[in-house]
Amino acid sequence: MDRNQILDRSVRVVIKLGTAVLMREDGGGIALSRFYSFVEDIASLVHSGKEVLLVTSGAVGLGVRKLGLPKRPKELPAKQACAAVGQGRLMALYSDAFSALDVITAQVLLTEDDFANRKRYLNLRSTISELLRMKALPIINENDTVATAELEADGQPRKVNFGDNDKLSALVASKVEADLLVILTDVEGVYTADPRHDKSAELIHQIDNLTPEMEAQLLGKGKPGAGTDLGRGGMKTKLDAARVATQSGCATIIAGGKEPGIISKVFSGKEYGTLFLPKHGMAGKLRWIAFATTVSSYLVVNEGARDALLKRKASLLPAGIVEVRGHFDRGDVVSILDPGGKEFARGIVNYSSEETQKISGKHSEEMEHMIDHRNYDAIITRDNLAILE
Repeated sequence: MDRNQILDRSVRVVIKLGTAVLMREDGGGIALSRFYSFVEDIASLVHSGKEVLLVTSGAVGLGVRKLGLPKRPKELPAKQACAAVGQGRLMALYSDAFSALDVITAQVLLTEDDFANRKRYLNLRSTISELLRMKALPIINENDTVATAELEADGQPRKVNFGDNDKLSALVASKVEADLLVILTDVEGVYTADPRHDKSAELIHQIDNLTPEMEAQLLGKGKPGAGTDLGRGGMKTKLDAARVATQSGCATIIAGGKEPGIISKVFSGKEYGTLFLPKHGMAGKLRWIAFATTVSSYLVVNEGARDALLKRKASLLPAGIVEVRGHFDRGDVVSILDPGGKEFARGIVNYSSEETQKISGKHSEEMEHMIDHRNYDAIITRDNLAILE
């Protein structure tokens, strides 16, 4: 499937606008000409019959500007205060601009729990689906005023479901079964090296399969993951988002948001940015297991169990587990690591961490008298297992 075919069949589209493309380079507020160009292009897509969802950054940056602060604060309460001031201003700008073009907008503020809790996750899908049915444009942002995962410093011990709006946009695209995710940033796409430091860097127009090895190679050349002063993400977060979206069956384009009329140009079929081809999409429940949950516990398995899960579509049995890390209860989502510590799957456990500790390395017939209320032979049954590779 080539770029034009993907664009032609893309009806449901998620567009992510980062702080670096919304704000002026001098920190003096919204880059208004660029902002209104985005609005006009998105309105044209809506009027053409496409179902568009907009994931936007900018609340903290606008709050910093409105409060007259010299730079983005580092303390969490100060960041949340900036978000509280800036979010209303950001939504007002969008609402007024889209209203002038006969597009109804709806604000959707999300926290980590809206994804980690499956019931709320399903309710979110219903709400967004209804907004799209009513021809409204959902404008989505993390609720920075109360959420902490995106605003806190890096280095948290757990794997949060999203810590930036790049990953949030991919989770939204996965949740609503979007056809295309467009991430607009301050570089023209993915390069063979960091173009800010390497003049020989070349733009990669298409990536058929974003493997971990390719991602490591791309990020290792010039280390383009540092991000900018205005935003929080870097190229690593965008590659992470592309992986989540494509594994959910959604094509992804990373393109330069500072190119005039970039949204119209992308949808004209011209080779702007980097296109990531979609893979065969996971079922809805498996998408939630794989991407939408926060993971704080891990099961390390031996090579035999890894091969059985990857090659023979088996369930995870106690005999294959060599280590239990962290605390979890029955029904929680845990990460599954190979002997080298690499995550390759996630799943919903049938037993708690204490129960799993007792029966790890044991065969099914040995479980009978080791735990109370035994319901399954498997720690994780195949239907509750999501393979990430």
